[in-house]
Amino acid sequence: MKVLFIEIEMERNWSVASIGPAFLSSYVRNHGYETSILHIPFDEPILDIVSAILDENPDILGISLTTRQWQRARKILNALRDRRVIPTIVGGLHPTFSPESTLRQKGIDYICLGEGEGAFLDFLHQFRDHGRIREPIPNIWARGEKRPTVRPPVPKLDDLPFMDRALLNEKYGVVNMTTQRGCPFPCTYCAARMYNEMYGNAQYGRRRSIENVLDELHYIRENFLLSYVIYLDDTFTINHKWIREFLRAYQEQLAIPFSIHARAETINQRMLAQLAQAGCKHITFGVESGSERLRYDVMHRKVTNKRLVEAFRWSRSLGIITTANYIIGTPTETRDDIEQTIALHHELQPDDFGYFVFYPYPGTPMFKYCLDRGLLPADFEDREANHRETILLHDQLHPDEIEEYYGRFTQLREEAYLQKYGNRLSEASKSEVKSRYQDIASSG
Repeated sequence: MKVLFIEIEMERNWSVASIGPAFLSSYVRNHGYETSILHIPFDEPILDIVSAILDENPDILGISLTTRQWQRARKILNALRDRRVIPTIVGGLHPTFSPESTLRQKGIDYICLGEGEGAFLDFLHQFRDHGRIREPIPNIWARGEKRPTVRPPVPKLDDLPFMDRALLNEKYGVVNMTTQRGCPFPCTYCAARMYNEMYGNAQYGRRRSIENVLDELHYIRENFLLSYVIYLDDTFTINHKWIREFLRAYQEQLAIPFSIHARAETINQRMLAQLAQAGCKHITFGVESGSERLRYDVMHRKVTNKRLVEAFRWSRSLGIITTANYIIGTPTETRDDIEQTIALHHELQPDDFGYFVFYPYPGTPMFKYCLDRGLLPADFEDREANHRETILLHDQLHPDEIEEYYGRFTQLREEAYLQKYGNRLSEASKSEVKSRYQDIASSG
């Protein structure tokens, strides 16, 4: 049986790390199934995409979806179903936390709730043996059937095979790695924590052993080009004992430059020094807002502005490049709150930053908050999820005000870039920088 995964690029053609399909592919390949992936450029016409899928002639079509990919996926699958019936299963954040509306869509036959390795393998076995799903499978929800039970997550991540690198679209030796699954933090705007609630008493937060992570890196170096590592964990700097031991071994055995995501409240000067010594060149910090009221009371981010300033200063002193991420237009946010974010940005002095208009993702506490208070328009399920303009019927800000501040952040980023590199650019290049920055910043 041939399984085709498709990866839908949004807004720009980034080298997307197809983490879900890469794990699933390596898992089912070990049981005799053929897998491949089709990367869909953001500007490719729908009918061309359908033709490309049909040319692959898959037996099963699998897609991992975020909410931002959802509307484009609907259009692709609708058009595909008009041409041919290919059993289609979707998983990922959006189907997991918005399953009923996902299954109502033409062209979608099954969804996978939560972690998918064992469930997807059982799914393929039944299709191979019977040409359909004959018995209920935990985690797999079929159209027209009742919600399935959810199997416990894989107890030990070390038991999973390494990701299938053929699906990761990696170039120039820049590789993507994960060391853990699950997030212990209760941020209201993020769905990562909601997996914990879905699994109930099962332990969803798990980390691979140091030896297992290093084994994968050695395997990559022996079989592929390895020049830089991007650790995709939501917060790499959890569990200081694990981090200290890992960094010592990593420095001794590999010492390859790398990037991480961290939270200011999970690092200190000692850890940053160890990270820098081991090869850390870049840290992305989630700042979200300069308003401590908004961060504490609405976002449930318990970190002070003082600690954020310290984290950026410590990183800068060690030569670590920093990126700050900001959110604009969160419910209850005022103009004064956004001005506080801009003021904090100037204090932080990040090397780069991203800025995103708030969108309430299904499954998050903020989605429920917006739904309960009538902040979502009646047709919100049919609207594109993007980070350039607000979807909310905001309780404090007019959409024009959010657009105004989005423009302010765009201007700040243009000015920072031109100040740093302007003397190296022609006037035509400077104009191109200005025209492109809005899309670059909002696409992560």
